[in-house]
Amino acid sequence: MTDDTRSERLDPCRLLDAVNDLARDAGRRILEIYHTDFDVEQKDDRSPLTAADMAAHNAIVAGLQVIDPGTPVLSEESAGVPFAERSQWRCYWLIDPLDGTREFVKRNGEFTVNIALIQDGEPVLGVVHVPVSGVSYYACRGRGAYRQNADQGPEPIHVREQAGEPLMVAGSRSHAGDSLKRFLGNLGEYEIISMGSALKLCLVAEGKADVYPRLGPTSEWDTAAAQCVVEEAGGRVTDTEMNTLRYNTKDSLLNPFFLVFGDKTRDWSKYL
Repeated sequence: MTDDTRSERLDPCRLLDAVNDLARDAGRRILEIYHTDFDVEQKDDRSPLTAADMAAHNAIVAGLQVIDPGTPVLSEESAGVPFAERSQWRCYWLIDPLDGTREFVKRNGEFTVNIALIQDGEPVLGVVHVPVSGVSYYACRGRGAYRQNADQGPEPIHVREQAGEPLMVAGSRSHAGDSLKRFLGNLGEYEIISMGSALKLCLVAEGKADVYPRLGPTSEWDTAAAQCVVEEAGGRVTDTEMNTLRYNTKDSLLNPFFLVFGDKTRDWSKYL
């Protein structure tokens, strides 16, 4: 089956249960290492790497090859695919096996497993699993967004469509800077919720935060799965000019700075 044909025929929702299982399995493998005296290496970009990253990567890639053979996989831990090749992909899996490795190293529990299916530049399925708590956030195009606690049934989630007072702002646990400070200074009254990894997007998706401004570097695997959850929960993930974030459109896999929000009546870019 050609990639174009897969993109046209694939119903992402039919794979959601299997992908949730994969994310939970990866989470268990991560926790096996989390509870040991693990080593920390550094990648070329000086970001941390542990055995848990690779254990989760290997488990997810192997699992995707079983449930959806033939569809390409792009992972943070195997990102060296030339744009000339991946630009031909209309349908592919985009994964971050361990999002929030810094939080993992700090042992604060605020790290996730992110698995997304991208079709024509848009995330159409997304699973964000939190190994320490066992919570999963997930969505597929047209079916809504859900949060599921460990051993409990799923519950639908929705953004807060009208931003409250004070504004609830999701902020990075490990990344802050002058741009964020300026944004916050322009907001008026607000409270900030500091959180690691893709959990910040999920806070917006479930209505616990009004906005998450990310005014620093991220990569496409950091956001894709949670973006699907946010969008299916009624929110948006945009660049600073309010254009929806898209994937695999350029050589670089870095995202632009972006905004995540539930209240679509407000021009969040005016606070930048």
